Amino acid sequence: MFIDQAEIQLKAGDGGNGIVAFRRETFVPDGGPSGGDGGKGGDIIIEADAGLRTLMDFRYKKKYEAQRGEDGKNKNRFGKQGEDLIVKVPCGTLIKNKETNEILIDLLEDGQRYLVAEGGQGGKGNARFKTSVRQAPQFATAGEKGKNIEVILELKLIADVGLVGFPNVGKSTLLSVITDAQPKIANYHFTTLTPNLGVVQNKWGDSFVVADIPGVIEGAHQGVGLGLDFLRHIERTRILVHVIDIAGIEGRNPLQDFEKLNEELNRYAVDLSDRPQIIAGNKSDLMHDTSISDEFIDTMKAKGYPVVLISAATGKGIDELLKEVSNLLKTTEEQEAEKAEKDQAAKLEMAGRKIIRFTDQEKSKNFNAYKKNGIYYVEGELVRKLIYSLNMDSMDALLHFYRVLQKNGVIKELKKLGVQEGDTVNIMDVEFDFVENPEEY
Repeated sequence: MFIDQAEIQLKAGDGGNGIVAFRRETFVPDGGPSGGDGGKGGDIIIEADAGLRTLMDFRYKKKYEAQRGEDGKNKNRFGKQGEDLIVKVPCGTLIKNKETNEILIDLLEDGQRYLVAEGGQGGKGNARFKTSVRQAPQFATAGEKGKNIEVILELKLIADVGLVGFPNVGKSTLLSVITDAQPKIANYHFTTLTPNLGVVQNKWGDSFVVADIPGVIEGAHQGVGLGLDFLRHIERTRILVHVIDIAGIEGRNPLQDFEKLNEELNRYAVDLSDRPQIIAGNKSDLMHDTSISDEFIDTMKAKGYPVVLISAATGKGIDELLKEVSNLLKTTEEQEAEKAEKDQAAKLEMAGRKIIRFTDQEKSKNFNAYKKNGIYYVEGELVRKLIYSLNMDSMDALLHFYRVLQKNGVIKELKKLGVQEGDTVNIMDVEFDFVENPEEY
């Protein structure tokens, strides 16, 4: 079964806790602190794998969790780091943040990796907090929580050539003739319900990947029929081979078919209708009235589209079609290479310019302090990590907490807001009475 969309939940490993420990060895009276740090939690990394073709693996397993870091140990021994979790997906998979719908990464190349959820840092053992004044710290910090995120995986096939056209025009038959692919073929609409891939190796030594995309109908850009399931997979293709029933076996006009399908491409994404196209007039062996085909060919050539009359059933015109495809691919690749070279030059030029997005103060100030209804509030990543990593029952921990706030400018900011001795300060929903000099208590 071909699965091209999935939603999964990822939980990176939590960091191990630092511990409180003291040396208790023979002939070492009053040994100092020896609590080790906790290990870092495992990351979750998504990797593109050319050996995968669908997102089938994610149909049933929806949750992935990396290993937690070990807690620290005595004698200043660190806890073991949690193992990273590698989640493999097919090349061409788009990763989106489900909550924000933000595109995180587009994995196109085999082996390409993306760190989607970072493991929490390990907590610090009490040995880390020994100073000349504080010889026997009675506290350690807890490990940070690993990142938790839900992502949408969206697979878009990577192919050089996309076969497009209305249902029952012969796309699957054509794919089976020019490649070793064996798609389902039958004389009814929507025989192809999922994309099929095949590799062409023509007699001129050229090779390229062809995708047979499920048939489109009017309204596909709004999800009608196979809708977006069809259109999504065209995005990756370099060129399109538009397969037309030139004999009108289905009772449709070839010119109208071409215009309707291009309109669907245009409404889905403008650049799709502008993509290089070759017209393959299929079922030419069944033509009885050539006036319709002659009009169609003249109109297409006037618009700049090459037209090749073929018969996928008899093999007529197939070599000519493959030659046209090879030539157009080479031209397209040259244009892409030229554009990539210009883009690279532009990036190098921009790299020499300093782009200031934030002031130094904004970058370093990772907290927010404000006053509301007589209470002073402090929020942000700095205090969130700090307050959840300490045991506030320990006086040593509270003093360390105060010093970190002071060092990072939180106390200074509160004083600017007018905080006084005894005022209530709410830090991440934990309330404290403000004390000017806690070291005196």
